[in-house]
Amino acid sequence: MSDPQSALTGAVYQGYVKVAEAGAQGMLTLRGDLPSAAMAEAVKAATGQSVPAARQIEGGLGTGAAWASPDELLLFCPYGASAEAFRHVGKALEGNHFLAADVSDARAVFTLEGSAIRDLLAKLCPADMSPDALPLGEYRRSHIGQIAAAFWLESESKATVVCFRSVAAYMFDLLKTAAEPGGELRYFAPTVT
Repeated sequence: MSDPQSALTGAVYQGYVKVAEAGAQGMLTLRGDLPSAAMAEAVKAATGQSVPAARQIEGGLGTGAAWASPDELLLFCPYGASAEAFRHVGKALEGNHFLAADVSDARAVFTLEGSAIRDLLAKLCPADMSPDALPLGEYRRSHIGQIAAAFWLESESKATVVCFRSVAAYMFDLLKTAAEPGGELRYFAPTVT
């Protein structure tokens, strides 16, 4: 097996928010009957997590399950474990109507770190970034700039962004430009550190 190559080989930019490509990440798209005991078994077998509630994420990048739509989940696992996770899903859902796809090589993942992550995302995204509208741990599908993306805030100073690999360079450049010193909004984070 060849070494996994992420879209931007670990690109990093340190502005008022640190923008970093997270590297190769195992990901499976799973569609089927939610919630069901079979789906719960499949998610548990593949990630060790529970089926998330609507617009939530259980776990995170290492091993996690994110609610993507009423019949769709995005499962996270280590890159090298995606084939095994895929087999676990197939075995747990055998005899059920479902669709599973390994999308590890079709996605790119970025992390944002800094006290102004809500401000940075508010500059680029039509979603309401206030803490009441986007609580920690909520998995949000939206647009960042002109591209489809998903994101969640792990804390008030750390967020994760997922997009298609084909637009990874655009996403990085967009996030990097928005994070340039001097562009701080200071709306959600009055003092930027």
